[in-house]
Amino acid sequence: MMEKKFPFLDTLFLLRKEECITIFTDIQKISKKEEQDAINYLESEFERERLDFLSDQIRYDQEGAIWAAKVLYYSAQLFLVRKGTSKDLEKLIPKFTGKRNVSSILSSDLSLRFLPQIIDALQNADPEDPLIKILGNILLQFHYSAIGFDLDLDKVNWKEELKDETYRKLYLERIVEKKAYKLAEIPYINQLLIAEFGMYKDVFWRELNITND
Repeated sequence: MMEKKFPFLDTLFLLRKEECITIFTDIQKISKKEEQDAINYLESEFERERLDFLSDQIRYDQEGAIWAAKVLYYSAQLFLVRKGTSKDLEKLIPKFTGKRNVSSILSSDLSLRFLPQIIDALQNADPEDPLIKILGNILLQFHYSAIGFDLDLDKVNWKEELKDETYRKLYLERIVEKKAYKLAEIPYINQLLIAEFGMYKDVFWRELNITND
């Protein structure tokens, strides 16, 4: 049984460890202490995941991490608790006001990677829910967290987007992990993937077509 005095931190912990969530009977506010505890927890998670990409150039972005965690938390609560919240949606789910860079993208991904599942649940419940558009716009900005989810990314300059070597490697790895065909068949990304696969292309992804410009 979860202790309700730490709803924010418990939600993050349960989602990241077991990919499940507890919905409360009303919107639970976040205390300053709980926010700081969440910042520290997410930093430890970031450092743990950093072992996978071995870069000391990418730092934990506290602002991006806690913003994304709040977006995730309130989105999950708003799935069921909507009475009297319509006027507060943009207050509860604000836009990111920090600098979008590799650090903020990877720090926010600690939480935003779970957002597509919440959007799917919202769409199944009510396709006209205004929260869907708000969350979709967030994922358009932080689309690394939405790889495998259907987004319109036609306006992305992929050469510019993937110029950082570490971010490019992680982006390509997640495309392969999620078998995200729509992204993998974008010519620029396709060329990167084929170059990475080399002679082992059929081992990594036999079904992927090689596209041309």
